[in-house]
Amino acid sequence: MRLRLIIAQLLCAALAALGLLAAPTATAAPAPASAQTAIRGGDVLYSASGRCTVAFNVSNGTRFYGIMGGHCGTVGTQWFADPRLTVPVGVTETVVFPRSSYALVRYTNTNLTYPSEIRAGSQIIRINRAPQPVVGQQICRTGPTTGMHCGTIQSLNATVTFPQGTVYGLIRTNVCAEPGDAGGPGFAGDAALGIVVGGSGNCSSGGTTFFQPLPPILNAHGLRVGYART
Repeated sequence: MRLRLIIAQLLCAALAALGLLAAPTATAAPAPASAQTAIRGGDVLYSASGRCTVAFNVSNGTRFYGIMGGHCGTVGTQWFADPRLTVPVGVTETVVFPRSSYALVRYTNTNLTYPSEIRAGSQIIRINRAPQPVVGQQICRTGPTTGMHCGTIQSLNATVTFPQGTVYGLIRTNVCAEPGDAGGPGFAGDAALGIVVGGSGNCSSGGTTFFQPLPPILNAHGLRVGYART
């Protein structure tokens, strides 16, 4: 119980710090907005109150959505491709937090494309499927603070308590992450596995990171990855 309490406290501290580290800064400027033609998982979007990372792009067959962490804004939040808020991208349509932790952003800018891909540094990784995670398998994640790191799934159905309430059914891993990486994609090759919720430790000494599994989100909203390229 003491270990679980310590982990929960560290997670709360990490997410509290996220609110500061996720704010737009002069050193984290993206490519010029005029050059932006596509939004992918791993890309950062901006709102009037800060910034968040897109985990995965998904579709219901007629519309495209970006999945973010549940800490990212409220229903109705407007998102932009640039920190000056000049290139609109979409609006938050659904937020689920606590119990689960995710938000759905409905993309509205038809001048941009929303492929089923992840941007991990200089790599563009095609996402074709969203299988159930398995204990022992590799999982990688990418985030704006520490880039891409990989590790192993240690357990499923983990429970973590935050000040706002408890989140259930999480994937526990030994992947490192730091404040600002929350909301990023967790994947293995072309498989989408989950969304970074938070964790303890850092990428110098190692740590524990929890992911919100992706399949339950897709099933709940009739969404899919791996759709035809746009």
